[in-house]
Amino acid sequence: MRIWTVMIALSLVLGAAAACGLAVRPQSAQPPVPAAARVWPPPPAPARIRFIQAVARPTDLGIKPSFWKRVVRAIRGEEPTYFIRPAGVTVHGETIYVADPGAQALWVLNPTAGRFKHIGEAGKQSLISPVAVAVGPQDRVYLADSYLAQIFVYNSDGKLHATLADAALQRPTGLAYDTTAGRFYVADSAAHRVWVFGDDGRSLGAIGGHGTARGQFNFPTHVAVDAEGMLYVTDALGFRIQMFARDGRFVQAFGHHGNGSGDFAAPKGVAVDSEGHIYVVDALFDTVQIFDRTGQYLLNFGERGVEAGQFWLPGGLFIDATDRVYVADAYNQRIQIFHYLRGHGGG
Repeated sequence: MRIWTVMIALSLVLGAAAACGLAVRPQSAQPPVPAAARVWPPPPAPARIRFIQAVARPTDLGIKPSFWKRVVRAIRGEEPTYFIRPAGVTVHGETIYVADPGAQALWVLNPTAGRFKHIGEAGKQSLISPVAVAVGPQDRVYLADSYLAQIFVYNSDGKLHATLADAALQRPTGLAYDTTAGRFYVADSAAHRVWVFGDDGRSLGAIGGHGTARGQFNFPTHVAVDAEGMLYVTDALGFRIQMFARDGRFVQAFGHHGNGSGDFAAPKGVAVDSEGHIYVVDALFDTVQIFDRTGQYLLNFGERGVEAGQFWLPGGLFIDATDRVYVADAYNQRIQIFHYLRGHGGG
């Protein structure tokens, strides 16, 4: 029984929910609401979150492969033209980056330029389980491959720049970059730590260790940094979000296991909007919950299903400078985009 419990716990953290019988195709509980009308909370309350768009393939952004890209595909064999199981997402400028372990690739999509890339290699090494992505200095892209236990750094043109294969890394699952401090954080689920690296790849130490006390972790999976340098860590099997100052000092934690509003069942991606609200994806609740700075529950959006604004085992989360919220809706094979309506009342 103990072995089975551990296996279930690991599958929840590492994204193998299908193995636990959880990945049954969801059915919509109600008739679909027109996508343009999807807001949370529903009327007559003032809208705070609005559904914008679902992206399952480059063409959803108006991006079509060029003639030469079609020629190369014909010669090399067809590459996937749609997301398989997107796990991580980030946005930098006009470009959307998607870590897709199902496709074993990093997607780079720029709708303004009308271009996309499907990167399946890091030099001569094929990607196996790319699960998290972040953008660092000089527009370099950091990609965590949890199976290979390596962080690959790409130039803005998609060429491999460097590989971080630190011996301490065991199963990196989350990435976040602190622009002001010039450092990036790596959530390592198997090591129960968050590693800290300089933007030159130099190790700056670690936060945490295995346990349930403040500042300790039980399978951390995702990380985020806000504008003030506060670090947010999803302590997945601690069923809480822990917050740390830039110097690594524990600040506070909130959350516990349960099935009510504000509780956690399988917390995943975490992010913070421009007003300091904390967003947390829950893969088993198929929703995104929003909390204030103290961890007080405010609102959730999304529910289980396949329609616009519904989720099926979502994972990664990112909020850009304009408060657009990007959710990796893994088993619906798409990224969903929402907008936090700052002080807009009803819209």
